[in-house]
Amino acid sequence: MTLAGVSIGASISLILAARNNPQVSRVVAINPYDYAKGRGMARSSSLARFFVAAADIPVLGDTVMRLRQFFIMKSVLDGGVSDPRRIPPELLKEMYLVGNRKGHYRAFLSLLRNAESWETATKAYSNIKIPVLLLWGDRDWSRPDEREHDHQIVPGAKMAIVEDGGHFLPLDRPDAVIEHLLAFQAPLVGQASS
Repeated sequence: MTLAGVSIGASISLILAARNNPQVSRVVAINPYDYAKGRGMARSSSLARFFVAAADIPVLGDTVMRLRQFFIMKSVLDGGVSDPRRIPPELLKEMYLVGNRKGHYRAFLSLLRNAESWETATKAYSNIKIPVLLLWGDRDWSRPDEREHDHQIVPGAKMAIVEDGGHFLPLDRPDAVIEHLLAFQAPLVGQASS
């Protein structure tokens, strides 16, 4: 099976591949979130910088997360796409509602406080023995050297950069994501028919 993920989902996909999970035959990692000691989201906007910094401060972090406001969430998400109009208003509303469910803020706070572990996990990427496509938006929160880091440590990885794409690349450029997925999958489809 081909495993694809975006952001932390991309990092999880790479970690599963590094553990040689027998069910995973290929990975498409879209903007893996495994750099900047887990603080890449702070590059989204000034509100995101505050949000990420506050998460580390006891009591303040809990309060900020618990009193989460729509405009803060929207600012962070808007900074994750090259054009904020590409985030459907219905999706923003749903993400806000989900984020306000009981216990969600604690889980998100824990994720932020332990985010550095995603970068630490890249040490295992050299164990990957299956085909990997690293797909990045040119306006992702990661920097070129951070993208190249993953490219260098994943053996034989293919890497592609999509123009006019942010961190949430499938929202910005679904056409390009599909094109790259199909091209990466093509050799596998060809093997199955021969």
